Amino acid sequence: MKYDCLIVDDEKTIADNTCEYFNMFDVKTCACYSMAEALSFLSENETTLILLDINLGDGSGFELCKHIRTKLNIPILFISARNTDDDKIIALNIGGDDYIEKPYSLGVLLAKVKVMLRRFGSMKEKEVPDLFEDGKLQVDKKNKTLMISGEPRKLTSMEFSLLCYLVENPNRLITKTELFDNVWKDKFTSDGTLNVHIRKIREAIEEDPKNPLRIVTVWKEGYKYVTGAGK
Repeated sequence: MKYDCLIVDDEKTIADNTCEYFNMFDVKTCACYSMAEALSFLSENETTLILLDINLGDGSGFELCKHIRTKLNIPILFISARNTDDDKIIALNIGGDDYIEKPYSLGVLLAKVKVMLRRFGSMKEKEVPDLFEDGKLQVDKKNKTLMISGEPRKLTSMEFSLLCYLVENPNRLITKTELFDNVWKDKFTSDGTLNVHIRKIREAIEEDPKNPLRIVTVWKEGYKYVTGAGK
């Protein structure tokens, strides 16, 4: 069987929670809890990417990484509570592609994994229609126009890009980090700038911007575009 991601971590709760989260967002993931189990899994299955802890009950993630590198050329991202420079240097020198410290944000980790999967061809960018319609709201991505009840509304280029990302990912929490990574990309920005952009979008598409129905805030986390609201 072919998977997008294999998690190898002897902390079962963390591994299972990460696995469940990834599967919820269509990244087909399986978890193993020991070096022996991981080797058995890899002998019978395929995976495009591995998340690998350093401390395994029956061995070392470093040892497992070296073994995998003799057979497979796939991305290996180390995940560990060990945060010394020596550990990071070793991990990268033996073939690791990245080093992520625990505790990690599931949203940030998922974003990193998706980038790797796209790079290695396992996950294709989803096709998004040029025209999005939801009740009175109409977003034309191709022509970069926004209409409410047939009336044009104006947004800046960045505000329009942000709105497009929200409507393309409806009814789920989109973290601020995800928005920074996918809308602003490499450009530096801040929570304050994001909040201003969201306020401007709400002023354009919400009947009552102070009590928004379409773009709702998930406190301390991010935002969610709710379909069917504000018709």
